[in-house]
Amino acid sequence: MIIAGLMSGTSADGLDVALVEIRPDRERGAGPGELTLHLLDRQEMDFPDELAHDILRLLEPYDVPLSLVSSVDARLGRLCADAVTTTCAAAGATCDLVVMHGQTVRHDVSDGVVTSTWQLGQPAWVAESTGYPVLSDVRSRDVAAGGQGAPLASILDHLLLAGTGEPTAALNLGGIANITVVAPGRDTIAFDTGPANALVDLAARRILGSERGFDRDGLLAARGEVSAPLLEDLLTEPYYRLPAPKSTGKELFHGAYLDRFLAGRRDLDPHDVVATLTALTARTVADACRDQGVGTVVASGGGTRNPVLMAALRRELGPAVTLSTTDATFGLREGAKEACLMALIGWLTWHGLPATLPSVTGASHGTVAGRLTPGAAPLRLPEPLIDLPAALRVR
Repeated sequence: MIIAGLMSGTSADGLDVALVEIRPDRERGAGPGELTLHLLDRQEMDFPDELAHDILRLLEPYDVPLSLVSSVDARLGRLCADAVTTTCAAAGATCDLVVMHGQTVRHDVSDGVVTSTWQLGQPAWVAESTGYPVLSDVRSRDVAAGGQGAPLASILDHLLLAGTGEPTAALNLGGIANITVVAPGRDTIAFDTGPANALVDLAARRILGSERGFDRDGLLAARGEVSAPLLEDLLTEPYYRLPAPKSTGKELFHGAYLDRFLAGRRDLDPHDVVATLTALTARTVADACRDQGVGTVVASGGGTRNPVLMAALRRELGPAVTLSTTDATFGLREGAKEACLMALIGWLTWHGLPATLPSVTGASHGTVAGRLTPGAAPLRLPEPLIDLPAALRVR
């Protein structure tokens, strides 16, 4: 089955597209077996400036006109349609299903309970333009079942790390950092550890004078020094001490939040702020890994392209913990991982299988993810499978 997976993460910098072929290694009814995933093509597409500007407006904790929400929903849908067409043409292939995550603009948490999650990007534009069926809104069903709706990456990580001999964490460094911990004899767990690039991007944009700026290659952090008093204050955030399952987003870690910690520190060099926020990411990730007794960390996401962050993470984890990337460990490019995750979720839903793990999200049961929009032809789903695959291998 060939599936196009589309992902726009909390950094809101663009669209990742992966065209993948997923095949079971056994016929249905012969046991769960393994899945193989073959990445046929991938694209990274920047958002047009106006769309990026409007998405960033929606991510700030201020009132916005409903017309802006509606407009972003339609424009992002049309961009996703163009992205699928472009990627399929580049690969010389067609696909059986498109899975679009959309752009998260709200992930509301009250007393540790997710009350709603909302992703924009109208799937009807993709279905009408391409003729392919589309799976969207992949988080809400888990939330309705009492779960966090996150981290979705846990199902991919759970299958990739199947059979590991020691507690191993799959780490994603996007706008928000999350880990999935797979260990022998234990249920898989996963949770958001806190900000990865979310606060660093905010501080970088203030230095660069660009609402789309970021700390490319960690150059801004490298020019600064970590402020121990600021780091100590930032670490007082109660979220870090909450037990799993838990999830968070830019509803918490936004500009006004950062400014509360910077008040009274007007003389602090802006580069020191970036360096300190980078250290915050490394510290909170490492603390979470230590709490879980992790011996190996396999990282992915845009943060792995920041050598200052990765060096800080190595120091915080210490010599007893091995740090690698999905590129080195699985042959899966870090920039394609979350788009491949969307494709995997699509395969599971198409075959009637849950895409979430109750031990991860806290839901009352595993749920089949998303809503299907028919393409040019009527939907014809196969007979549902009974068992979740035991593992996933990247080819």
